[in-house]
Amino acid sequence: MRKKIIAANWKMNLTHTEAESYFATFLSEIGQVVNDLEIVIIPAFTAIPALISASEKMPILRIGAQNMHWEKSGAFTGEVSAAMLRALYVKYVIVGHSERRTLFGETDEIVNRKVAAALEAGLRPIFCVGETLQERDGGQVEEVLRRQLSKGLAGVAQKDLLEIVVAYEPCWAIGTGRSATPAEAQQSHSFIRTVLSELFGSPAAERIRIQYGGSVKPENAEDLMRQKDIDGALVGGASLDPRSFAGIIWRTEAALA
Repeated sequence: MRKKIIAANWKMNLTHTEAESYFATFLSEIGQVVNDLEIVIIPAFTAIPALISASEKMPILRIGAQNMHWEKSGAFTGEVSAAMLRALYVKYVIVGHSERRTLFGETDEIVNRKVAAALEAGLRPIFCVGETLQERDGGQVEEVLRRQLSKGLAGVAQKDLLEIVVAYEPCWAIGTGRSATPAEAQQSHSFIRTVLSELFGSPAAERIRIQYGGSVKPENAEDLMRQKDIDGALVGGASLDPRSFAGIIWRTEAALA
């Protein structure tokens, strides 16, 4: 059985002091009784040390990073390497988020380099794929997903596949308040698993976790998490409120009951 993973992507929000306050509220809301899930909080780089320290109070919690460079070091002003993240005890790193692809011009080839560098450093990539509204309306969803998966995971060894979490995030549902219906999300997740089976074999594809990302909130989390191929959520805006994020976790627990 695939263990569901709920991740909070704070994007460019919350200072380190705000993060500490957030975590205190979140811990009081969630307590210590969530045992069936893996929870990941992914803050801005500046808040990582504060949250690493605070997370020691909650063993099932992991801390992630929102981005990294594929080179180990060098003249890359403003970038952060996998080794730097590992030195902070970060476990996960988002790779290929739609905002990185659309706003910063990251290609499938760049995303692939980051996946490889993360795995080499012992980080677990949250590897994002997803179509734009224009691509969806043009009937290109499967074409886009197949390309992103095959190019983004090129060269990944089968033994490393289970270190990766795939996040399906349709661009048209990110930060818009519009979410894919559970049936639409399941259809895309099922297709992603089919492509992974073609690339890595059915046993590995059945074990890899695939998250859904796109305006996930407490009100729709339970229905999404009941879908066969949805193994968690990559939560954006709703994760900035600790009570809202805790609500998503509790709804996910309810879906597992």
